[in-house]
Amino acid sequence: MLGNGLYLIYAAVALSGVMVAEAFYLLYAGRNDRRAAINRRMKLQENKLSQEQVLIQLRKERGLEGRASWFSLDGFRKLRTQSGLVMPLARFLLTSSGVALAVTLAGVWKGLPFSFAIPLLPLLCVVFPVVALKHLKKRRHKLFGIQLPEALELITRSLKAGHPVPVAIAMVAREMPDPIGTEFGVVADEVTYGSDLVSALHNLFERVGHEDLPLFVTAVSIQHSSGGNLREILDGLSMVIRERGKLKRKVRAISTEGRMSAYILTAVPVLLMTAIMVLMPQFYGEVWGEPMTWYLLGGSLSWLMLGNFMLFKMSTFKF
Repeated sequence: MLGNGLYLIYAAVALSGVMVAEAFYLLYAGRNDRRAAINRRMKLQENKLSQEQVLIQLRKERGLEGRASWFSLDGFRKLRTQSGLVMPLARFLLTSSGVALAVTLAGVWKGLPFSFAIPLLPLLCVVFPVVALKHLKKRRHKLFGIQLPEALELITRSLKAGHPVPVAIAMVAREMPDPIGTEFGVVADEVTYGSDLVSALHNLFERVGHEDLPLFVTAVSIQHSSGGNLREILDGLSMVIRERGKLKRKVRAISTEGRMSAYILTAVPVLLMTAIMVLMPQFYGEVWGEPMTWYLLGGSLSWLMLGNFMLFKMSTFKF
């Protein structure tokens, strides 16, 4: 019986390792795709798919096509769409659950009582997917915000050359990398297959959720309904977005002290505890099995997270 239990533990650890590796692939391997094609939409077109098939595939990958999975709540599904995740939702949840299982097993191996491990596992299974999607969304929004002024300037130059707005948007899809290349490509494809331009741009904002997009959508909507010189509007809008980005970076640089304080206050107890465990393993050896030890560690971690949350709230400004 003991041997069978050990085999089960080894199998669980091996499965957790595979899922952790897949999680790292999910977060970081997407960067290599840009070397093969300028954006994902162009990459799919290289597979001899029609324009309509590419549009359907992109919408399926983002969870916008087909039946809603029973895993999806509205807020979670919106977060998943805006994160740009193309992995199937069930597979993503399975991967994040594997990471949660690996963390829980590591805690049990270090002496975490089963009375703590049993409620910890479902909590981590809920927290890890949300944290991973928020990380992907933040990284995607940062890159999208850098690319948006360049895309507006490209649209402006295309309008100066006499092209209509849908053709100018399609040019952005051909010339710019992800994420903005594929997103504007979906807009161009939706217009091609019957959607009006304003609705396609509203769908773009729902898919991306970047705070600067409503400025662009509103400008095109006003020009579409009442006329006007869209080229001059987009010129001014591009300048406004660039200046807004400069102001954000300046405020972020000024508020670096608060964030660095949070990083240091978090790192010091962790590094100190790690150093003690490496230099004097027997120092905590006698108390790992005591339930009170884990109560105290849990309380300390809670206070540490609360302090970090307050520091980050004081040093984070939204525009």
